[in-house]
Order: sequence, then structure tokens, then C-alpha cells
Amino acid sequence: MTEKNKTNPMKEIKIEKITLNLGVGKSEDLLKKGLILLQKLTPIKPVKTITKKRIPGWGLRPGLAIGCKVTIRNDCNELLLRLLAAKDNMLDEKNFDDNGNFSFGIPEYIDIKGLDYDPELKIIGLEAAVTLKRPGFRVKVRKIKSTSLGSSHKVSKEDTIMFVKGLGIEVR
Repeated sequence: MTEKNKTNPMKEIKIEKITLNLGVGKSEDLLKKGLILLQKLTPIKPVKTITKKRIPGWGLRPGLAIGCKVTIRNDCNELLLRLLAAKDNMLDEKNFDDNGNFSFGIPEYIDIKGLDYDPELKIIGLEAAVTLKRPGFRVKVRKIKSTSLGSSHKVSKEDTIMFVKGLGIEVR
């Protein structure tokens, strides 16, 4: 068999999306700063996250904006490498889940390459969640004739760790 036949293109793992999240609580001032930060980081316009439940102990009511987020689906590789460089190219094994996702937090946005300190924003941190997929995942979410995926086609925790190690990231 040739080398081309040995690798199955349907087993190749790709980045489906990167979601950047910033939780600020009830503070309107921090929410505005968070929207500005996410706009600087990505070309996509961020959206506010709105509460759905009432939690009187925390002073939350339905319809209150408590954070912002942005989802990047195209050209994710460069952004992911910049975000991981802010974490010194190291992740813990607890950052990975069993379904082919991993997430990590960045305590200060100034650690991200290409972003300089802005006195208006002060110091803000954010969270990044990365979702991985294989070709053929569309059959799970399509409207007509949707079906479940086989267990061998799902992205496991070990597959995700191998993908991240292939990017040059150390996993502890």
C-alpha cells in the first residue's frame, strides 16, 4: 500500500470553531470594555450574553447583560496559535473534555501577541473554548435525514491531545 492509502482523510481533525467569552457580571462599564477588547482581537462583531434566570442572591434578573462572546469559524489556526502562545504553549490535561473540545483562560489580554496595553481597558482576562471535528460531522446536525455518529468517528480526548501536540503545544 502507498502512503496515501494508509491515511484516511475522514479521520483528519479540524477546528470547527473558537469561542471567546468574557464574563463581567452586572457592570456595564466592564461590559463595554469587554466588547472593545473582543472587537480588537477578532474582525467579527461580539454579542452580549443575556441572563435567562433570576438569581436574587447574585442580583441577576432575566434580560440583564452579564458578558460578551464571539465565535470564529473561519481562519481559526492563526488565532489559536496566538492564544496558546499567551499560555506559554502549555495546557493541562484537565483543559480537555471527552467530546473533542478544550478550553483555557487567559488572565491578561496583554499576553496575546499583537495586542498592546490600552489604558482605557485596564487589565481584562478572557476564556477561549475550541471545538474540533472530523469531516462528516454534518450528518449529525443537518435537517434532512440527520443520524448519529459512530463511536469510532467521534473525536476523543486522546485524539484532541494528539492534535494539540501536533501544533507544538505541551500537555501536562
